[in-house]
Amino acid sequence: MPEDPTGDPARRRIVGGQPEDGEQSAMATLRPQTLAEYDVGQRRLIDGLRVAIDAARERGEVLDHLLFDGPPGLGKTTLAHIIANEMGGRLHQTSGPALERASDLVGILTNLDSGDILFIDEIHRLPHVVEEYLYSAMEDFRIDFVVDSGPYAKTIPLELAPFTLVGATTRAGMITPPLRNRFGIFYHLDFYTPEQLALIVTRSAEILGVELDEAGAHQIARRSRGTARVVNRLLRRVRDFAQVVHDGRITEEVARQALEALGVDEEGLDDLDRKYLLALIDYYSGGPAGVNALAATLNEEQDTLEDVVEPYLLKIGFVIRTQRGRMATQRAYAHLGIDARPPEPPGPQGNLPLQ
Repeated sequence: MPEDPTGDPARRRIVGGQPEDGEQSAMATLRPQTLAEYDVGQRRLIDGLRVAIDAARERGEVLDHLLFDGPPGLGKTTLAHIIANEMGGRLHQTSGPALERASDLVGILTNLDSGDILFIDEIHRLPHVVEEYLYSAMEDFRIDFVVDSGPYAKTIPLELAPFTLVGATTRAGMITPPLRNRFGIFYHLDFYTPEQLALIVTRSAEILGVELDEAGAHQIARRSRGTARVVNRLLRRVRDFAQVVHDGRITEEVARQALEALGVDEEGLDDLDRKYLLALIDYYSGGPAGVNALAATLNEEQDTLEDVVEPYLLKIGFVIRTQRGRMATQRAYAHLGIDARPPEPPGPQGNLPLQ
């Protein structure tokens, strides 16, 4: 009988997902405030962004609209804060799902001052009727707000202060071409290397006043699935463990014990990652299996699997996406200690990256 792929949701997302409400203030204390502080990894992005900001400031203009694409936790929100600080404007934050009606967006846009930054997270989830109001706002800094309907409908033109829209998405392919074409700057954020994450966690430890040696930093970085948010989250949990169980110092052994107690293995997988792989192997013989079937088996949202779980499993080669569905690789079998060879991908185009 295969292991039950469900489990305790409170424990399994220690290395994934969005920050909880109580975690926001802790994340803010560790967030870089300038491009110089952010200067770890993402080199092409930082160099290009620095040039664009310097040029806009010299001309006395607002920065062109930016779109950041990449998996969760790589610093898209942090970059929006940095842009606001570097440009000297206020940051206004919202998300695509929160803007349910056109009036929600209009209210935000009309309250922007010149040079302000509007950050829309999950911009690919904007309702179409709301998105259409962004077109003229981004191009001409004006909107034509329609009130009433039928023969009583009338259009009210509203002039807007020049602003910069920063959009963030985990699914660039779901952004409509009209909206995408109105962004002047587009960057893809990639996963960090363990060496880059070690630098990030060392900086965070200094801010938190935690004694962390180099080996301990690398132990945490190795298990942080290439994500800055995760490395800072794990640092705080390891700090708690070191304070209660040891003398407060984080060494390689202390970090290893703490992370194993949290269920984070050497590849950075947590309970949900392993349950995903076990469901794919045990229930579907290693695949191919559709993501909707896996979501139903795991009692998880399909978006959670596609946006949070699968990107890292794909990156480290534990899962491939084929035309017929997801398949577990030999590396996944070996990591789980299952002595079986998975079936080969079907056909010469078996590893097509489907959305």
